[in-house]
Amino acid sequence: MRIRKRVKLGKHIVADPEICHGQPTFEGTRIMVKSVLYYVAQGKNWNWIAKTYDGRIGRHEIGEAVGLASNALIEKTAK
Repeated sequence: MRIRKRVKLGKHIVADPEICHGQPTFEGTRIMVKSVLYYVAQGKNWNWIAKTYDGRIGRHEIGEAVGLASNALIEKTAK
């Protein structure tokens, strides 16, 4: 999916074609949402994840990523 302009996907998450090829990232960073979701899926503690990224994201941002991913899965399987 190629995004042509910056899109806010949530309060803290954006997709911008100029950043990480349009992959969803946390606003103001180049931290890709999929990388954080990988750690969540591995069962890593959210505080550990935030510390891994030097505090550039926090529990609220991680929670938003999990919520958006959950909603996307629900929408995809509801069809």
